[in-house]
Amino acid sequence: MAATKTANINARIDIDVKTRAEAILSQIGLPRSVAIDAFYRQIIMHGGIPFSLTIPERSLPARDEMGDAEFDRMMSVGLAQARANDSYDVNEVFDDLEAGLGA
Repeated sequence: MAATKTANINARIDIDVKTRAEAILSQIGLPRSVAIDAFYRQIIMHGGIPFSLTIPERSLPARDEMGDAEFDRMMSVGLAQARANDSYDVNEVFDDLEAGLGA
């Protein structure tokens, strides 16, 4: 039987990114080495990075991008809309989304 050749990869990343990613990998039972190997294989199969490296346009900032005052203002608007019954039925929203996708 031929010996399997391996190579080591050393990379420095933000500790929070590492912690959060490894928590997700742990939940799905995927060792980090397997995830890295899969990523490298996808790079080979795609002839480049296997996902878009653009900054998506967002109309709403993520919670960690807002200060407490901004978040409280946004929640107040949502609460006022809910109290005024200024909302959409969830089934109608999904029907509209599906229609827009040609489903």
